[in-house]
Amino acid sequence: MRALGVVVPARDEQDHVVACLHGIRTALDRVPGRVTIAVTVVLDRCSDRTPRLAADELADWPGAVALRVAAVGGRRGGSATGPGPAHMVAGTGVGALRDLGVRSTLRRLRRFAPRDVWLLSTDADTTVPPDWAMAHLRLAAAGARGVAGLAELGPHPELSPAALRLYQQIVAAGMHGTRHHHVYGANLGVRADAYLAVGGFPHDGPGEGRALWNRLERTGMPLATPVEPVVRTSARLHGRAEGGLADLLRSLQAGSEPTRPAGLSAVPDPERPGAATDTPDGA
Repeated sequence: MRALGVVVPARDEQDHVVACLHGIRTALDRVPGRVTIAVTVVLDRCSDRTPRLAADELADWPGAVALRVAAVGGRRGGSATGPGPAHMVAGTGVGALRDLGVRSTLRRLRRFAPRDVWLLSTDADTTVPPDWAMAHLRLAAAGARGVAGLAELGPHPELSPAALRLYQQIVAAGMHGTRHHHVYGANLGVRADAYLAVGGFPHDGPGEGRALWNRLERTGMPLATPVEPVVRTSARLHGRAEGGLADLLRSLQAGSEPTRPAGLSAVPDPERPGAATDTPDGA
């Protein structure tokens, strides 16, 4: 790969965005200097200090920019002021935000052929390990067009032991040796030509990471699902995206059936042998 793009959607993430960006920058510092890097933070209708904190982190970071979104699917929110022009996003899902970030990143990397650009996706409530970017690039060099990595929960004081056990069972059911069947928007990579060939992230509904992965699978492109590296994501019970990880954790906490559909693998329901439940995307 001659270029690397990173896209991070963020909505009211003042408690997490600084750690997120520090982790990304540390991981990108390990990338060889011959690889051109572009980072895009998509500020989604923020009403807290996230834009200011992100601006401070990006101020001395070459190749890193923030985009401000004022409306998603016609729904406005946040402040009328902020960095740069306000974007109006037609889609209703996080996929529309990720795609906005991808398209902006690719415009800044347009001197490179799409086959030479690797795109990384994560979330603003997630921290990536130092070897995150290089691990993806090694798999890309080995021929992968897409890479779906794993995510673990960060500190979870609100999550009951019973809910945590159920979540761990869901994750374990999708593990197969050194491979797995899970897809997290917080740890997803794809070669730019493959992304463009399948139309990118869908703009509506939850589970955009799984939906993109399914599109890639249908083409027969070589894909990788390694167990390393693992990112760490928030274990909160009230998230920013409908149908995301927080919704799953909240349903497990309540002892109810996990919400259908969207992004981890379809796995056996531990309470009903033989049944299966689709669990949400890690976005």
